Amino acid sequence: MEIKTGQLVRSRAGRDKGRYFLVVKIIDDQFVLICDGELRRLEKPKKKKIKHLDILPVCIEGLEKEIKSNKQFGNSTLKRLIDDCLEKQNIQVGEEG
Repeated sequence: MEIKTGQLVRSRAGRDKGRYFLVVKIIDDQFVLICDGELRRLEKPKKKKIKHLDILPVCIEGLEKEIKSNKQFGNSTLKRLIDDCLEKQNIQVGEEG
């Protein structure tokens, strides 16, 4: 599956293993920047290898543009978006698989 900005992902390696994030920027074909609004905030996104992420079939279109253009968009909004996506997919936080 091709990864896009706004894609919901789950970390499968590192100290953030099992946590859910949104891709806020694609750096190149190997790396992306991810945030969850809590552990990794918009001010300091995590640079992560794509091969260390599980790509989920949920994508928020236009997320990068929304972050740049909307001054109201913050970490709480990002966290709420992730929670909404997880709820729609019937995924419980901490659930494996």
